[in-house]
Amino acid sequence: RFHGCGTGRILDELESAAVVAVRLAALSGGWSGVRPVVLERLCDLLNHRLLPRIPAEGSVGASGDLTPLSYVVATLVGERECTYGGRVMPSSEALAAAGVAPLELVPKDSLALMNGTSVMTALGCLAFVRAKNLARLCAAVTAMACDVLQGNPAHFDDRIFAAKPHPGQRACARWIRTDLEFPARAPMNGRRLQDRYSIRCAPHVIGVLLDALPQARAILEVELNSANDNPLVDPDTGDVLHGGNFYGGHACFVLDGLKTAVANLADLIDRQLALVCSPNTNHGLPANLVARKGSDRPAHHGFKAMQITASALAAEALKLCMPASVFSRSTECHNQDKVSMGTIAARDCQRILDLTETVAIIGVLAMCQGVDLRDGQGCHRRARVIRDAVRAIVPINDADRRQDHDIAAVLELYRAGRLPIGELDFG
Repeated sequence: RFHGCGTGRILDELESAAVVAVRLAALSGGWSGVRPVVLERLCDLLNHRLLPRIPAEGSVGASGDLTPLSYVVATLVGERECTYGGRVMPSSEALAAAGVAPLELVPKDSLALMNGTSVMTALGCLAFVRAKNLARLCAAVTAMACDVLQGNPAHFDDRIFAAKPHPGQRACARWIRTDLEFPARAPMNGRRLQDRYSIRCAPHVIGVLLDALPQARAILEVELNSANDNPLVDPDTGDVLHGGNFYGGHACFVLDGLKTAVANLADLIDRQLALVCSPNTNHGLPANLVARKGSDRPAHHGFKAMQITASALAAEALKLCMPASVFSRSTECHNQDKVSMGTIAARDCQRILDLTETVAIIGVLAMCQGVDLRDGQGCHRRARVIRDAVRAIVPINDADRRQDHDIAAVLELYRAGRLPIGELDFG
């Protein structure tokens, strides 16, 4: 009960369900000394969508995620609050409504449920999926930018990437070639030999994230399928083993790395936005992508403010790249004198993903505006299908108006998996 001191936002229902599922996986290995009924009750929480209301803040990542996981235990025993049937209610009422008996704890149950890395692991797994999708989105935005800027598709020739065969950057270049229908499209070396780095080197930026994902997956899978509480109980001999498997250092390390790789994508798309908005670099498009015609055209601003917003979000994402692991603090009267901060890394990673996804969606909107301003000329399949999907819900910006609803609508389309960004055939 005394660990009921979490703060900050409440994890959403997907995150809460992920935490319960990850804790169930960790305890199912038989090394935690819990009774089968504990596992059955965790299954009940998932099957009945009895989802604990878990505050995001309050874990130092060793001994595991004690404070946030205490909210899972509280729901199991009928204390604090949970979400059931779309409503927030006392856990005791929710359990009764679902026909689930409160768990009666015996020694080791509560400690085994609370003492582990399941919150950072759950949030890390969700971040992994989002990061992978984001890489494909940014490749699609890059292909659109290449079309809109009348760029040189030869920058993505596979021979270049065979000479430096990092798998991620090679996969990203393949995506962009597919989106640009290369080599069916003749290289435009006659117009411009070398595009700016935010176009030409995009596979090398996005590829870093893609190549970080396999290591992140491997480490998160170990955490997901391991006994990470303390003490452990040998299932064969009954020996009680006191150790430190609750320490989230590995998860923290890979999530700190993902943070940097993801934030660099925000910076990349922000630079591409700068290119398409500037008349000095956008090769004949109006400044700030203003689509207004007529005598009042100078009074309209197009994507000027959108690019400012994207820059602000990119800067915030980059600021959050400071590694969480270097901020270990001695706590609990110096018993926990070295801690992982893995859950802080996971939360930072989620925030950076929020910011970078939004920057990428602003990029999508800007590139769709550019496609329209070019009347679709020189634009290939990826640019056309994304433009059509966006225009089904957001009109062209041909006069100054609010655009926050546009961002939200296309972001929702993307997160629902309905923005046609292309196949995700890596890893």
